[in-house]
Amino acid sequence: MSDQDILALLKNGHREKAFQKLYQLYPRIEKLILRQGGNKADANDVFQEALIILYRNLQTTNFELSSSFYTYLYSVSRFVWSDLKKQISKQELKELKTDEIEQFQKVIEEKKYKLAEHAFLEIGQRCQRLLQLFYIKAMSFKDIAKDMQFKSAKIAKNQKYKCLQKAKDIYQTKSKSVQF
Repeated sequence: MSDQDILALLKNGHREKAFQKLYQLYPRIEKLILRQGGNKADANDVFQEALIILYRNLQTTNFELSSSFYTYLYSVSRFVWSDLKKQISKQELKELKTDEIEQFQKVIEEKKYKLAEHAFLEIGQRCQRLLQLFYIKAMSFKDIAKDMQFKSAKIAKNQKYKCLQKAKDIYQTKSKSVQF
């Protein structure tokens, strides 16, 4: 049966007979979907959707089939499958379990902590001591200056800034070479 015969069947209300003929094209569409990572259920859904689109288009008075039914269904099926794959990808992302996300965040935090620890260890003992006095012992810059034998609190404050900057530079350099 030719494409023109199938078209005449559809236009004259003999949908079942026409669709029986169109279903003979299904194996070729299935092969397309399987080749592009889908399964048989996906292929069936895509083909059904392509047939619905074809039928709706045939219902409009200005629609003309300018290619074979196979070419038309193949083209529509490709677009339907492409859209379906995008939807599946978005849904898979949404379905990431909360605990998986939390685990992923913990791994990232652990890596960041290790980088910060590494940076702290590389800044030298004098900077380490200064930062510990300020952050852990909560000493004032005046007391830090006395303890570390700086001439003034202002010098202690400037040294703290330089030590933090050095640690930050080391951290940033190392974090660029580590994948999160």
